[in-house]
Amino acid sequence: MDNSGKEKEAAALIAEAEKKMKSSQSFFGSLFGSSSKLEEACDMYVRAANMYKMAKNWCAAGNAFSKAAHLHLQMQSKHDAATNLIDAGNAFKKADPQEAINCLNRAIEIYTDMGRFTIAAKHHITIAEIYETELVDIDKAIAHYEQAADYYKGEESTSSANKCLLKVATYAAQLEQYQKAIEIYEQVGTYAMDSTLLKYSAKDHFFKAALCHFCVDMLNAKLAMQKYEEMFPAFSDSRECKLLKKLLDAYEEQNVEAYTDAVKEFDTISRLDQWLTTMLLRIKKTIQDDESDLR
Repeated sequence: MDNSGKEKEAAALIAEAEKKMKSSQSFFGSLFGSSSKLEEACDMYVRAANMYKMAKNWCAAGNAFSKAAHLHLQMQSKHDAATNLIDAGNAFKKADPQEAINCLNRAIEIYTDMGRFTIAAKHHITIAEIYETELVDIDKAIAHYEQAADYYKGEESTSSANKCLLKVATYAAQLEQYQKAIEIYEQVGTYAMDSTLLKYSAKDHFFKAALCHFCVDMLNAKLAMQKYEEMFPAFSDSRECKLLKKLLDAYEEQNVEAYTDAVKEFDTISRLDQWLTTMLLRIKKTIQDDESDLR
């Protein structure tokens, strides 16, 4: 399909919108309904943006939505401005991730100003995802997930807040910020064990917390495991807890083979994801390092 026609139409609409804006700023324009001309210009920018989207010219679409947002702010239409900025952010996401983040941040400022914290949290998650996948800046991704979690907590959306916090814990552990990860896994695990619907997931959170303890200190991991068994008796019967006990025994005996066998056996039934594999390898390396120290 030929998209050049759509781009020409869009460019014509933008030229027309700019004319309307200029005439609204003139002396006669300001006397005779400048706001209706600004509204018409806004409408033209949005129509142009949608045509650019059809032509897959994402930057031009983002710029046109941004111009519409700017005019809506001039007319004190905050909600419309925020909607335009989100549309601009979604367009820029495909071509200019940093500009997408700028637009989404401006929209978040408007939403928090209006007290719409749940919507603001949702867009913080979008920014975090851009930092995760496009810009690969994990520290900034963590900061936006934490901000989203704060807003969700304030609105009593604990489940949504916990989803964001689990993302933070995953990255914190990878960055060896184990204490931060442990606090989150314990907090979310405690919340889950008291909920009929989420009870089953509690064992995973306690298992991950124990592995983070293990990366720091074997004795801590042992004490943590005992604490989780007391708090949540169902944890004792889980495959995760049984694996932990085998790993702790192998560690005490400095037996790399027993450690590897226990992990392999677990993996045949429950596939290990990338995070678990990383943590288990870090612990295994400490056994190997201790072994070589003894020689």
